[in-house]
Amino acid sequence: MNKKELRAKYKQLRQQLSLDEIEDKSLAIANKMLQLDIWEKTYFHLFLSIEEQKEVETEFVLQILAGKDKEIVVAKCDFESFGITNYLLTDNTKFQKNEYNIYEPINGIEVPDTKIDVVFVPLLAYDKLGNRVGYGKGFYDNFLSKCNKEIIKVGLSFFEPEEIIDDVFETDIRLDYCVTPSKVYTFQ
Repeated sequence: MNKKELRAKYKQLRQQLSLDEIEDKSLAIANKMLQLDIWEKTYFHLFLSIEEQKEVETEFVLQILAGKDKEIVVAKCDFESFGITNYLLTDNTKFQKNEYNIYEPINGIEVPDTKIDVVFVPLLAYDKLGNRVGYGKGFYDNFLSKCNKEIIKVGLSFFEPEEIIDDVFETDIRLDYCVTPSKVYTFQ
């Protein structure tokens, strides 16, 4: 399937999930994530869930990161340049919803892309090679291309991988892992 078809398929599959299912599966993903060999790292970039899109609820991941005393980085998107500016999450960080219902920091301490060690990447679908399908604007591919080559990219998904995504581009950046409620997929 191509990206357009996969976007439609997985948006529909997510819309069929109840709020209880989303919560249960998100908690299972957070628990499964503990198996990853990433916890010696310091700076973790975490996307904030878009409730209306029925994304994986990242509040559980946030609690794990805070409990492990990690530096948590959150994004603010620029919809003109399709760029991301990263901010350190602190007790003083203030948020507001943008026009796409994404919670974003209003201000804060900016964190350079090259300082981030691990990125939890939002996605709609992914394949057995670690290719992902997002919402199609290229925000994360653009952002990840500016990070250190050693950065660890972790997708979070309610669903199992597709066999292959037909229309992968040279600029698409593959995941290193994808965590589902039942399994951690590793891509090389």
